[in-house]
Amino acid sequence: MLSTFVTGLSAGVALYLLYALTRSYARVDEGFVAVLTTFGAAERDADNKLVARKAGLHFKWPWQHVILVNMKEQNLDLAGEDGGRTAMAEDGTVLRFDSILRYEPVPTALNEFLFGLRTPLEHITGLFTCLLRNEIANFRPTSRREHGRVDEAPHSGKEPLLSDITELGPNADISAQGGSFALIRKERGRLNKSLEEFARQQVGERYGVRFNAVDLIDILPPDELDAALNAVMQAQTEADAQFFRAEGECQQRILAARKGVAIARTRAEAIEKEIDVLGASLAKLEEDKTLDAYVERRRDEVLSESRTTFMKEGSR
Repeated sequence: MLSTFVTGLSAGVALYLLYALTRSYARVDEGFVAVLTTFGAAERDADNKLVARKAGLHFKWPWQHVILVNMKEQNLDLAGEDGGRTAMAEDGTVLRFDSILRYEPVPTALNEFLFGLRTPLEHITGLFTCLLRNEIANFRPTSRREHGRVDEAPHSGKEPLLSDITELGPNADISAQGGSFALIRKERGRLNKSLEEFARQQVGERYGVRFNAVDLIDILPPDELDAALNAVMQAQTEADAQFFRAEGECQQRILAARKGVAIARTRAEAIEKEIDVLGASLAKLEEDKTLDAYVERRRDEVLSESRTTFMKEGSR
């Protein structure tokens, strides 16, 4: 019985050692770093900085836990589960937008990224959603506003600058330029650049990540505005079709008029030629002293034809 107990104990120890061996290494792929924690405490060096293990196979104790951090550039969808966020523009139009945040963790600030916030990605999503709404609400054709906090009052109660009004004209108005929706779609690049500058200058590496850009994928108007825009586009298409149809008819009439003028000119030239020939003939007869005789003969011929015609009509 003792030998059986020893055999079972040996088998159990062997199985535990085999299990411990499988738990005694950590594999890190390229583009990732690993941070080891022992009973919740992260491994640190003498300067109290996190020890980040790079790609390769590393030894660890079985009771240590491995946290893998993706150091590549990543995309964070700011649209959320609803499929889009909403923001109110300066003219009161409620827009829907889809955007993606591109970021990458900073190797020297892994402590803030891993342990600074409980849910860092949700916090970053909320931060940049508020930032994007603030920028859309304050977006103007010519923006002179300096970046401030995300929660600051829109425009800080200041009136538009004189230079802004001069550049846009004496009666400049956002609605006159097509509304905030048209303005944002037209100058989306400037909005992206403004968001990128704010992220780098104001946010920086505060959360242990480096923000590369905020890309606006699409900006959609509300349903009422979308229907109105479709109606405007349809009306514009119909107006263009009518314009081109009228232009074609006018071109056709112009060509017909030009041909009529050419035909009339040809007829006039023919009549003029006939008159010239008849005048030359009469001049020749006058020169030969036979014009009176020719006129007298033509008069007799005409009277004879007239008399014959009159008698035929009378007999009927």
